[in-house]
Amino acid sequence: MSSTCALPDRSVTGEKVSDRRGQLSWALFEFGRSPYLSLVYIFVFPPYFAATVVGDPVAGQQLWSLSNTIGGACVALLAPLLGAIADRTGARKPWLGSIATGIALACFSLWFAMPGANGGLPLWAIVSIIAALVALFQFTEVFHNAILPSIVSTERIGKLSGLGIATGNLGTLIALGIMLFAVALPASGITLGGWLPAKPLFGLNVGLHEHERIAGPVAALWLLIFMTPLLLWTPDRANTGVPIGRAVRTGLQQLLITLKQVRRESNVGWFLIARMLYTDGKTAILAYTGIYAVGVFDWQLTQLLLFAILLTPFSIVGGFIGGWLDAQIGTKRAIQIAILATCACMAAAVSITRETVLFIPVAASSVQVRGPLASFGSLQELAYIAVVSLLAVSITAAFSLSRTLMARISPPAMMNQFFGLYALSGTATAFLGHAVVGFFTRFSGNQRMGFASTVLLLIAGWLVLLKVRDHRIEAGGAETGVARRSRARKRRACREY
Repeated sequence: MSSTCALPDRSVTGEKVSDRRGQLSWALFEFGRSPYLSLVYIFVFPPYFAATVVGDPVAGQQLWSLSNTIGGACVALLAPLLGAIADRTGARKPWLGSIATGIALACFSLWFAMPGANGGLPLWAIVSIIAALVALFQFTEVFHNAILPSIVSTERIGKLSGLGIATGNLGTLIALGIMLFAVALPASGITLGGWLPAKPLFGLNVGLHEHERIAGPVAALWLLIFMTPLLLWTPDRANTGVPIGRAVRTGLQQLLITLKQVRRESNVGWFLIARMLYTDGKTAILAYTGIYAVGVFDWQLTQLLLFAILLTPFSIVGGFIGGWLDAQIGTKRAIQIAILATCACMAAAVSITRETVLFIPVAASSVQVRGPLASFGSLQELAYIAVVSLLAVSITAAFSLSRTLMARISPPAMMNQFFGLYALSGTATAFLGHAVVGFFTRFSGNQRMGFASTVLLLIAGWLVLLKVRDHRIEAGGAETGVARRSRARKRRACREY
């Protein structure tokens, strides 16, 4: 049976499948790197940077945007090249370990990001560090994704990809919980009836903003600890011994070949375009759910952190649902369903204001809620949290499934280069979602209209996805009848196995 079905012993790219420990270690890397997003990139460090380090939220936002633009440009220029170089040198883990260590060092250095009067790093240095972090984080995704097809069989790749996404969200949930209950709430004098410490843990000095600056070192230490299992136990390709200089030259040549190959591999090309569009839309949704809540409900930082924590379990569920849908109906159809679900949830989200739910007028009455939802006192707020929770499920499922589909349809011999282009497709037009929201907000003068405009990108991506086939096709041609029958026999054999 093993000669017919890839499940028992052969990976997507033909190597021996990793054992369970190696595969779980691959997923655990997501657990280690994902808290960077919540602590340094979204919820804790950015507002501190804008309001305290810069001292002007408007100027701070402009500098934050500049640093992310520089980092995104680096990714666009270097991600495909790095993937091509890694293919020449063979091993991926040395690259991944070095880049992750660079992230940790940069995060540690943010401890010295203090207002100018208190010393610390100059503003230009902080902006440079943030730009470097943006680029390095995306580079880890290139190499981490490229390892996936070489350690798991075709039939199980969707489940392992979903497990990685779910594990990353679990890491985010735990990191947010630590920051909220051990640092942020005690810093505000909230002890929850004595259950929490009266002051932030570790003796952090609130007057020196140490309770906010600690976000960088926490993310760094977290990454260093939880990337170790991958370095120890996840299999890697053998080192080819090719010198870096030659790898760079041949990598550049290979990059040009890859770009030409995409023209011949039209199936991959259409998918990259579709993924670029719907990913930009979904990324913008994630970025503006909190902004919309602040504009509509006037939420404060503690409520936003609670909001993020409440969403994280649903993101974890989304990773598993993505893997389950992949096994039941196929990767492409699962992505299409996830996109349509996101569109439906977005319509429901923008239907909620202080006066309406599902566009129906509802009296703004108080709701007595205990537990984690106690900070949210109206039916409208609770309805918004419920809708965005479903958004988190559909968005995470689509992210997980996209990685799976890329692995399924890419040529095995050029997997790293194509995953470099995959990363590029997710970052080269990262401004697009924000530009669409900004244009419609200015054009309409309405925050709701700007937020809802993200659906246009989702629909465009869904339409382009219609041209994609969810299996590998020989360059320049359609799948032959022999290939179709062979693929069907393999599916039947795997089910019987």
